[in-house]
Amino acid sequence: MTKSLISFPGSAMDNPDQDMAAVGEAAHAVIRGAKDARVYVFGGGVNEDIAPQMVAADGTVTNETYPQTKEFDGGFCVLELPSREAAVQWAAKIAKACRCSQELSALGHAPEGAPTRPQPGSNDEGLSASTLLLTRNLGHPHH
Repeated sequence: MTKSLISFPGSAMDNPDQDMAAVGEAAHAVIRGAKDARVYVFGGGVNEDIAPQMVAADGTVTNETYPQTKEFDGGFCVLELPSREAAVQWAAKIAKACRCSQELSALGHAPEGAPTRPQPGSNDEGLSASTLLLTRNLGHPHH
C-alpha cells in the first residue's frame, strides 16, 4: 500500500460563490467515501490566516518561508491505496467534486513508529499525528 497525496492550490478552486456549498458537500461526500473504504489517512487545508514560519535546526524561528513555497495554499488529503491506478481514480473523484484538477504525488515511507492512519475511535475530522511532518499550520480538514 502506498500513501498518495492528492492536492490543489487555492487559486485552482475558482468556483462561483453560489456553487461553493454544493462543491463543499460533494467534496465531503468523496472524503466520507474514502473513510468508508478505509483508505483515508488524513487531510486538511492550509490556514491562510496564520503566517508560515521557518524553524531552523537550532530551534530559531523566523517569519519566512522557502521561496518556492511562498504561495503554498489550498487543500490536500492523503489516502493509502493499493496502486497508482487506484490513486488516479480517487484523484479524479476529488477533482470532479472540487471542480478543479488535482495534483497526485506518492509519499515515501513513514519513519519507524510514525502513525499511518487515525486509530479507531479517534476524531476522524482532526488531523493525524503524521501531520507533524508538514511545516505549515493547517486549517479545517476538507478535501
